[in-house]
Amino acid sequence: MNPKIRVAIVEDKAEIRNGLTELLQGTPNIECLLTFEMAEDALDKISLKNTDVVLMDIELPGMNGIDATRKLKLKFPQIQIIMLTVFNNPEKIFDALENGASGYLLKKISTPELVAAIEDVHLGGSPMSSEIARKVVQHFQKPKLEIEPDAHLTDREKELLDLLSQGCRYKEIADKLFISTNTVRSHIRNIYEKLHVQSKIEALNKFRK
Repeated sequence: MNPKIRVAIVEDKAEIRNGLTELLQGTPNIECLLTFEMAEDALDKISLKNTDVVLMDIELPGMNGIDATRKLKLKFPQIQIIMLTVFNNPEKIFDALENGASGYLLKKISTPELVAAIEDVHLGGSPMSSEIARKVVQHFQKPKLEIEPDAHLTDREKELLDLLSQGCRYKEIADKLFISTNTVRSHIRNIYEKLHVQSKIEALNKFRK
């Protein structure tokens, strides 16, 4: 008999967290061993000994789910993480995948689909809600606009993009450039408009041309 898939849940809303726990405990080949309201607690208690798959919310009190995913994957690369969220914007999707998530599901997913996604990611797949998969496909099918590399971006914007390409977060960029995080966000918005993109990944792809 195959061992059950051990699932941990990181979700701050008690109603959703308890509902997911009850749902998974009623599934023959899955057991929900750990649940957490905060990412910090999950990072402290999740290990290879007790978890195969993590269902991770994005908007959490304290550390957000994307940062938690990055830290958890650095500690335990073998653990598979599925984002389970209401956010369907490209920035969140690609940021989560870039930081180690193996799947991305919207919370409106049905019970059979959620169970199938957990089984899929445990076997090495990358489950995504159909709406999310379509956005990923559209990202790669989008026609590439020809731009002159030096025609639009200021030196400060190029410097900021270079730091983003090195994996720096907004707070780190603000500290390095001696500006506020709000100013960083303002520069990012301007860069997106100039390059005609909607996400950090798209901006960096064009910046590297």
